[in-house]
Amino acid sequence: MASSARIAPSILSADFSILGDEVRRVEAGGADIIHVDVMDGHFVPNLTIGPLVVNSLRPVTDLELDVHLMIEKPWDYIPEFAKAGADSITVHIETCPDPIDVIQQIHDLDKRAGITLCPRTPIESIQAVAGMVERVLIMSVEPGFGGQSFMPDQLDKVRTLVDWRDAEGHHYDIEIDGGIKAHNAAACAAAGVEVFVAGSAVFDADDYQTSITALRNHATSDA
Repeated sequence: MASSARIAPSILSADFSILGDEVRRVEAGGADIIHVDVMDGHFVPNLTIGPLVVNSLRPVTDLELDVHLMIEKPWDYIPEFAKAGADSITVHIETCPDPIDVIQQIHDLDKRAGITLCPRTPIESIQAVAGMVERVLIMSVEPGFGGQSFMPDQLDKVRTLVDWRDAEGHHYDIEIDGGIKAHNAAACAAAGVEVFVAGSAVFDADDYQTSITALRNHATSDA
């Protein structure tokens, strides 16, 4: 059970014509973090936003801007996102031949570092660097598009992360992203998830406070 679940609405599902207002609304509705999905059309088959959007959101909210880089050569763009106002920057192990250098680059810019991996990638691929980051993100869908169905088998990775953290004294938090709804939040929390990225579950709702509260209530109840 997650006693202090944090809800991170993903702006990928927001109305971009009124993006600032959307962020204000989810903050007023109780969001803890704003999740920003960055896709380059190469590593994943979709193209989304760049540093200018992060820069435009920075004055709008005091919440953490959690930037997830689904891009090739993330080290070329990390300084721009840091300058734009990202608080945390998460990179994919699949795109980092030398993840230690990339994590150090993020820390040198005084930002929180995260590491993530695609569902098909074994959790052991990040074991050597897990102790260096502040956040590990488990993808519970294939990255690239919103609206996909949750992959429950990815919770095995969450349980492994909990075991590593307990055994090694690591300090990362565990985030999940992909198909998160109120009905599966409890199972995620029971496995050890602490940060819940939710796109359509929040932004497709008529009332953002109600949807965020429902997610949090399920994530803090027994599965």
